[in-house]
Amino acid sequence: MAVDDVLTIHPFTRLSSNFRSMTITTVAATPWLASFKPNSRARVRLFCFPYAGGGAHIYRAWPDSLPASIEVCPIQLPGRGARMMEEPFTQMSSLVQATAEALLPYLDKPFACFGHSMGALVSFEFARRLRSRNGPQPIHLFVSGCFAPEISDPDPLHTLPDSELLAELRRLNGMPKEAQENAELMRLMLPTLRADCTVTETYTHTKEPPLACPISAFGGLQDHMVSRDDLEAWRQQTTASFSLRMFPGDHFFLQTAQPLLLQILSRELQ
Repeated sequence: MAVDDVLTIHPFTRLSSNFRSMTITTVAATPWLASFKPNSRARVRLFCFPYAGGGAHIYRAWPDSLPASIEVCPIQLPGRGARMMEEPFTQMSSLVQATAEALLPYLDKPFACFGHSMGALVSFEFARRLRSRNGPQPIHLFVSGCFAPEISDPDPLHTLPDSELLAELRRLNGMPKEAQENAELMRLMLPTLRADCTVTETYTHTKEPPLACPISAFGGLQDHMVSRDDLEAWRQQTTASFSLRMFPGDHFFLQTAQPLLLQILSRELQ
């Protein structure tokens, strides 16, 4: 999680709160889309949801690595970056509701969702909430490093004391070394890390019909948290096509295998 993310305001368009009316008006960009760079040439928007403790900075380099036809929209959740002083969510339902309301103005062109770890569950529930309100649906859902929603997390972290929570996060290789050695930064990060863990570990899957969009699942070959079987189970959540690809790396292959991952995303969305 970066503490130096900068919020940039861009003029943009808004849909009315009634999905069916599709009335367009002009508004400024939302703080939920940090680092967002509007691209009039884009044919599809890619909403990118972060992992626990992560922010929009995770995806900052993606616009330069993907074709101009893809408009990358990194999601900035409360409690990090320019939103550091905002209270982070601790419940999936309230997080998804707020996300859907914030992103409503940006659903005026085809869009896809990518989420890693916690972000995968949030993007999945985001798509289901839009469907429940008769809203637009993603053309593709990319879920990365995450159990299928009906699988419970076997190793909950959110109730651990601070020292044990940090030790576990270090073991998972989820924090840069410089962050681990910065006591003040770790003090700032802990509430958000704990809140994010609470979101995923208290999440209860409610059975609904599968989504109609294709789902692509990604995993790390050396990931000891999420197995191939955990990822394969996502197949049950779509009536369209499903694919599963494994990359070299641990739970954070998102970073170490990024060029190959982006190549596949580009191919799927072109």
